[in-house]
This record gives sequence, structure tokens and C-alpha cells, in this order.
Amino acid sequence: MIRTAVIMAGGMGTRMRSADDSVQLDASQAAAAAAGVKGMMPIRRPFLEYVISALADAGIEDVVLVIGPAHDAVRRHFTEEAPPVRTHVRFAVQPEPIGTANAVTCAASVVGDEPFLVLNADNYYPIEAYALLAAVETAGVVAFDRDALIRDGNIDAERVRSFAVLDVRPDDSLAGIIEKPGEALDLASESARWVGMNLWAVTPAVVDACRRVPRSARGEFELPEAIGLALREGVPVRVVRLAAPVLDLSRRRDVSSVVARLESIDPRP
Repeated sequence: MIRTAVIMAGGMGTRMRSADDSVQLDASQAAAAAAGVKGMMPIRRPFLEYVISALADAGIEDVVLVIGPAHDAVRRHFTEEAPPVRTHVRFAVQPEPIGTANAVTCAASVVGDEPFLVLNADNYYPIEAYALLAAVETAGVVAFDRDALIRDGNIDAERVRSFAVLDVRPDDSLAGIIEKPGEALDLASESARWVGMNLWAVTPAVVDACRRVPRSARGEFELPEAIGLALREGVPVRVVRLAAPVLDLSRRRDVSSVVARLESIDPRP
């Protein structure tokens, strides 16, 4: 059973920093958006507290936050202002925001040679997703049902085009990943049913692939491409299929819907 989770919180938050005149934020939300540190977006408490609380509910005991060199506010919050009581929070510094595979290798230097969950800092995933994935005995990924994401979360159909589509075999093993398929994706097709939201169980073999994967066309070291490399080398990746919503907090227009969904929750990280 995996007991450690890595939250990738070291990105620049480019989409969140982008101005959107159609969105009204209060002063504290506007400041968080301008800083691009999505995990500190205030709901009633910072968004990351809700994420870590859900991890604790699923049995995760150890959390590693991957942060950038300038993210002192995140470190200060979780060490001085509001230290978690149900989890042990540590930090890994990603010197440059050069991709999710690089974030995994930075985290592995802190976690050590053991499997761990990997997740985005701007998504609120179901507790069930963490619990099921933590029980997988190999590398793994949660495949979210496209229709449930659209129907029950805050993700519209067109946004699905910017996520990864997972090619899942009948035995629930991962055959491949179509990363950000764009207009090539028929949203109504069965082949586009299972969506990857960057929630993984990572093993030492996957970490090794993260260290060796070349830069992508975007110039970054990307976790899905590292997973693809591992698959080609025979590393098994188990798929957990789940019909449940994910809340996405990547843009300013997402703030109001996330606040509405989470404001009744009292986070206990």
C-alpha cells in the first residue's frame, strides 16, 4: 500500500496568471492568481489544504510538495502558519519549471527508492481515486470516465481535448497515451472515453524513465512521455477506471466553481 504522495506545485501558473476580464475575484484570490501559485488559491483555506486533506482521508501519511525556488509562501504556510496534523509534509525544490518528469525526479531524491503517488497541485481528485491507486502493486494511473468528468465536475467537453486520452486494454493495463489530442479527438468516440488527469502511481522503473526521457516538442521533460518510454521497455502500468469528477483549478474562470464545490468542506490536512 502506497503511503506517500508527491504534489507537483512548482509550475509557473501561466494560464492562471493570464488576465480574464469576465472573471470577478476578490482581493486575496486576485493576488493568488497574479502570483500563479494555484495551490495557494484561497477557498476558505488554501486549495492545497483541501488536496492534502483528501489524501489523508485516503490513508496517505507522507506528502512531498515539489515547489520552485521562489515559493517561500508555500513552505512557510505548511511549516509555520498551518502545519498539517494528519500528514507529514516535506519539500522538494525543482530549480526550473521544465516539466512533470523533472518534477518526479526532484521528488524521488526526497522520497527515496519506494513507490509514490504523483498528482497535480491544481486538481481536486476524489478520495476514492487515491485509495484505489495506492493499492495498485505496479505503476498505475487513474482513467477518468469522460462523461462523468463533463457531467459531474467543472470540466466542459472542449477542455477534454487538452488532456491525455488513455488507451486501455481489456485487462486494465495501459497500452498507450494520446497526449493533448486536440481537434483530432472525436469526443463521442469510445476510444476517447478514458481520460488521464495526471494522477499516477510511480515506481522506481518509472522514475528511471523520467531521468532518461528526452525533451518534448514543448521543450520540457514530460511525465506522460516518460510513461510511454517505460511502456515500450516493458514496464507494466495498471489502469484504475473511475466514473467520478475532478475539479480543475488551472484558470481564473475555474475559481468560482471550485469555491462552490469545496466551501462546505472543512479541510484537515
